[in-house]
Amino acid sequence: MDRNHVTDDDQGKAVVDSTGRKIGMVTEVNSGTAHVNADPGLTDTIRSKLGWGDADEDDYALDEDRIHTITDDEIRLTDSF
Repeated sequence: MDRNHVTDDDQGKAVVDSTGRKIGMVTEVNSGTAHVNADPGLTDTIRSKLGWGDADEDDYALDEDRIHTITDDEIRLTDSF
């Protein structure tokens, strides 16, 4: 079942635009807000998959109203602002 509300389980998921192109990865979920790194390195990817992620100055808070759906594998964004 798809949803559009972020949970702690979404850490480490790919963030894709409305066409399916990967634009980043969720490095941390804090108080229901996903923090996305647009250019995660291997270390960031592994840390997030293990639940050890921390948002830093390279990460962006993702507004929940930009989220179209969340699946088991990815967070897909809307195509409108």
